[in-house]
This record gives sequence, C-alpha cells and structure tokens, in this order.
Amino acid sequence: MLGFLQKIGRSFMLPVATLPAASLLRRFGEIDYVNQFQFGESAGGFINQFIAPFLLAGGTAIFDNLPLIFAIGVAIGFAGDAVAALAAVIAYLVLGKVLAVVPGVFRFIDDDAILNMGVLGGIIAGGIAAYMYNKYHRIKLPDWLAFFGGKRFVPIITSMSMVIVAIAFGAIWGPIQNVLDKFGNWVVGFDVAGAVVFTVLNRLLIPFGLHHVINTIAWFQIGTYTDAAGNVAHGDLHRFAAGDPSAGMFMTGFFPIMLFALPGAALAIIHTAKKEKRKAIASVFIGVAFASFLTGITEPIEFAFMFAAPILYIVHALLAGVSAFITVSLGIHQGFGFSAGLIDFLLNLPIATKPWLLIPIGLIFGVIYYFLFRIIIVKLNLKTPGREEDDLEESAGGESGKNTTLRDKAAKITELIGGKANIESIDACITRLRLQLIDDKKVNDVEIRALGAAGIMRLGYGAVQIVFGMESELLKDEMLKL
Repeated sequence: MLGFLQKIGRSFMLPVATLPAASLLRRFGEIDYVNQFQFGESAGGFINQFIAPFLLAGGTAIFDNLPLIFAIGVAIGFAGDAVAALAAVIAYLVLGKVLAVVPGVFRFIDDDAILNMGVLGGIIAGGIAAYMYNKYHRIKLPDWLAFFGGKRFVPIITSMSMVIVAIAFGAIWGPIQNVLDKFGNWVVGFDVAGAVVFTVLNRLLIPFGLHHVINTIAWFQIGTYTDAAGNVAHGDLHRFAAGDPSAGMFMTGFFPIMLFALPGAALAIIHTAKKEKRKAIASVFIGVAFASFLTGITEPIEFAFMFAAPILYIVHALLAGVSAFITVSLGIHQGFGFSAGLIDFLLNLPIATKPWLLIPIGLIFGVIYYFLFRIIIVKLNLKTPGREEDDLEESAGGESGKNTTLRDKAAKITELIGGKANIESIDACITRLRLQLIDDKKVNDVEIRALGAAGIMRLGYGAVQIVFGMESELLKDEMLKL
C-alpha cells in the first residue's frame, strides 16, 4: 500500500512541475506595466497591449486544464508510456462529455446541475488509462483484428470502459460534489486549525514521499472561487492565482519556514559539527540553505537530520504548524506556484495580503530554529552531519561525489545498491531516486552518503528512496542508460 501511495505521489509531481511556468506567465500577464511598473505610456503601453495578454492566456491555459494535465501525469507515473498518456487524454475527454449528458438523462438529477470532478476526475481518468495499459498493451487478437492488438488496443478499451465509469460517477457525483463543496468551504472557513493540521501533516509525510497526496487535495480540490468572468477555480493554489482574496491558508505558513527557518537550522548544523568537519559541512549546507531560501526546495536540509535526529524533525513539523497558526491568525495571504521560496514570494506580492509581515515573522523563526536546533543537538549529543563517530570525511553529504562525472557517479551508485541484477525499476522525483530492488539489504548506506546522499529510506518489499537533491532526475537517466 505504501508503495502504491508513493506511486501516486510521484505521478503528481509531473503536473505540479508545470505550475512554475503557469504562475510566471499568468503573473507577468496580469501586471499593469504603465501604472504598477511605471514603464511609461510608450513601453508600458506596448507591453500591456501586445505582450501581457499573450502571457496571461498562456498561464491561464495551464491552470484551466489542470485536470487534463493530472490525467496525463498519473498515466505516465503508473505506466510510463506515451500510449498510456494518449489513453488518459481520451479517458478525460470521455469523462467530461458523459458528465455533461448525465443530468439530462437521469431524472433524479437536476437538469441544471453541472457535474465537475475537477482534478480528481483527471486523476481517475489517468489511473484507469494506466490500468488498461498495464493490463492490455500486449494483448493478441485474432488475425483479422491483429491491427488493433497490442498498444493500439489500449485507447479503444480505455474509451469504452470510461463511458461506463463516467455514467456510474455521473449518477452519484451530484451529492458527492455538494458534500465536497461544503466540506471544502468548511475547511477553508475553519481557517487556523485546518491550516495547522495540513502544514504539520505535510512535513510529517515527507519522509515517506506521501506529502504530494495531501498537497493535491488542499491545493487543487478544497474550496471554490468564481471570478468576475464566471470562471470557477478549485483548491487553495488555483484560487489564489485566480484572485481569491481568501486563498493562501494552505501555503502562507510555509514562507517563514523555507525562507528563514530551515536556513537557520542549516547554520546550527554547521556550527555544531566537529571542527575538522565544519568546512566540509559548510560547503554543503550553505548551498542547500540557499536553495531553500531561493526556491523553497527543503528536502536536502530536512533529510540531513530527519533520520539522524528524529526529535529535531518532530520539532520542525510542529514549528511549521505554529508558523501556519501565526500567519493565518494575522490574516496574511500569500501563495506560490511551486514552493514558498523567494522567487514565488516576490512574484506574488501584487496579489498577496500583508505579505511583508512574513519577513519579520520569518526572521524570528530563523533565530528560534538556530538556537533551538543548536541547543537540542548539543544537549542530546545528536549525530547530525559532521558529528558522527565514523572517520568518513564525506559523511555530511559528500566530497567524494564532487569530482566525478555524473555518469561515473551513476555507475558507482548502481554498484552500491547491489548492481544491475538487483534493480527491478528506477525512477525519480525532484529530489530523490525511487528504486525497487530485489534485496534492499545490499544497499551500502555509508558509501552512498559519501557520494552526496542526504538520506536513504527503506520502505519495505525492496522499495528504497535515496535523496540526491536536484541531481536525482539526471542520475536516474544515467542509471537507466547503464
């Protein structure tokens, strides 16, 4: 079950990766370059008339088609083939058309009802397409139907199956949709408590790679907003981008943590490292702290202590909840297209509410994280990077992997996880390799950490994740070539 949920989380990463582009296009397309940026009537007017509308249209196109994008992402995540992606598109289109017809056919459904499954519909369509691909992509038909066999059969069976599935969902979706809308509005209206619970769970699920699952629910499903033009947006992230002034409760609390708190934790880890290792530790953690500040990518820092010092990670998750409590209580509304780093903070300033309060709040959290982490590490003698008892010079994230090519590093990793014969499958998300091994006991943790891994997780039944930060996707490609 854990492996299945991780596949879901991984498959969500592909559509989520489109959001930075959507946010940039939409944000720069909404700016008034004459009055807001003071570019003047000539230059600003030219941009407003001939450039901004196209940027806005491009960004809006991505947000308006998120369910379809999720359908494709889920199909690729579970099947990994272009045919599955095509089947997912067909499945989603069939779902939409059938849902539109259902109210006029079934008398117990109001004729005026508009059934909209949103991103959930895309996920279901992608899941069915992937299932059909995995089950039928090698099917053999009689000679007179052979042309339609194999992969060509997948879109056919998917479309037929989806008609039945869509009718079934259409018959029951009306009440479910009403309940979900009420639940979403209730959670949004719950303000502080909902934001705190979500933020704490988000951090606690990161070790298992399952945070993307609840992120999808909160950011793309909960809550509804209709703009002046009648366009409907679902989910905290989408509603914020669409101009909903109440959106941001599931995002704002992350900004103090990613901009200032985790860099403060990184500084504490550097200062508590052994003197002979401090330079090597600093060379790694200054970089990952800057990545957290600029982009909001925090896993390289978090994995550095979540297993070596679990108590620190629990403290971190709880403090992230405190951040959400404070920001929501103060009526601060800020959002992001990717993560809560400086880029998204600056990008969304014009549509945020009280965003500048996040700076002093974040600085306070940075100080708290630094001193609290430093005190706990020293008092409990925690073996955070640079404080281990072994003599491995690269124990904190790796000098030994720095002077090798990516291909050499991939070859070394392959050797250290038991060789090619021990590998069933290789995949990656933004910051981690996701491996399915025959025997996970063959993984050499010490040597892999020496190559730069921030964390190694064994999830049972041969499922292993290794955190290599932003190199993970490139390493996966090189390992697949090998």
